[in-house]
Amino acid sequence: MANPLALRLAGLVLLCMVVGAPIAQAAITCGQVTTSLGPCINYVKTGGALPPACCAGIKALRAAAKTKADTQAACKCIKSAVSSISGINYGIAAGLPGKCGVSIPYKISPSTDCSTVKY
Repeated sequence: MANPLALRLAGLVLLCMVVGAPIAQAAITCGQVTTSLGPCINYVKTGGALPPACCAGIKALRAAAKTKADTQAACKCIKSAVSSISGINYGIAAGLPGKCGVSIPYKISPSTDCSTVKY
């Protein structure tokens, strides 16, 4: 028969491991995404000259996405933003990261499934 004190101690240790385990949370906020991509709004509506501040924002956002959770959070924020702004040319929006020399693992589109995005 097992020692009841040993079983309680083992249970307590297991509980502490489960409760103390880190939970994947995104460090990127929609506020950061909005601020970073704000200079891109007119460009993705009308095209024309690509503002340097737009590419700087995209590069900063990509650099800030250090985990899968960050990348998915950025994707969700971008998807929400482009869905709420009228007049977005989704062809221009989808090509924006490439024009700035940045690779992102998803297409900027309201139909993107951000939960499947990998880092």
